[in-house]
Amino acid sequence: MSNYHNPVMLQECIEALNIRPDGTYVDVTFGGGGHSREIIKHLNQDGRLLSFDQDADAQQNLIDDKRFTFVDQNFRYLKSFTRLHNAVPVDGILADLGVSSYQFDQAERGFSIRFDAELDMRMNQSAELTAKQVVNTYAEADLHRIFGVYGEIQNAKSLARTITVARLNGPINTIADLKNTIAGLIPRGKENKYLAQVFQALRIEVNQELEALKEFLTQSAEVLASGGRLVIMSYHSLEDRLVKNFIAKGKFSGEVEKDFYGNDQKPLEAVSRGAITATDEEIKQNNRARSAKLRIAVKK
Repeated sequence: MSNYHNPVMLQECIEALNIRPDGTYVDVTFGGGGHSREIIKHLNQDGRLLSFDQDADAQQNLIDDKRFTFVDQNFRYLKSFTRLHNAVPVDGILADLGVSSYQFDQAERGFSIRFDAELDMRMNQSAELTAKQVVNTYAEADLHRIFGVYGEIQNAKSLARTITVARLNGPINTIADLKNTIAGLIPRGKENKYLAQVFQALRIEVNQELEALKEFLTQSAEVLASGGRLVIMSYHSLEDRLVKNFIAKGKFSGEVEKDFYGNDQKPLEAVSRGAITATDEEIKQNNRARSAKLRIAVKK
């Protein structure tokens, strides 16, 4: 498991869940099972843990414990599957968003700019849409939108244009093909950052990450028990903004709605002021912790 993924801010996440030994908890991003194993340590024989993961590789790490239930689904189906397993309401939900170290390190998955491989980027390996299809079949306007919104890339329009012109001469199938195609657009000295933004944009589109996150957040408020905790760690501003807005307003944009008496109509209350970040010591040991932001909320 340690080779799979080194969980970021593990102790902070466990403390944030405020675990009741006989409670029911959900880890919606099982991965290497690091967070799940730690949650189970805090449960007695009456406690329960459900863990979700859509990546078949995560099933290498299953926990042999009668209190543990694995759900091989995307967390956007949280409500359906917690109901199916008769686990509603739950006392706490943990999400560690983004791509695991293990997924980045598997060259053939196509997540990392460090390797050459097919442009894949599917978290669910049985899903149909791949990064190769996005790059080779999406209209220029759609590529422009994806790179601009999901990658926050400044020359997104030129990038989309360059790709659509280049693919007329033949498909862009691999990471090397894509890098060579867009080499002339990459700002000098910022190669890694720029390519990471391009890959982030493609990955978010392939996996519908922001749509799935919105669905999950809305459902999390519905399945949590009163006083239950929602603990979410995100790694880029697009995710963090959705989480922050939902906790603060009960929705993703606009102002918080009020009832007839002027009370805020929102299901959650922030527990921590602002986001919690990793210590300098942890960042030294695990570079992935550098961009992590942890937000905690409680169901009213």
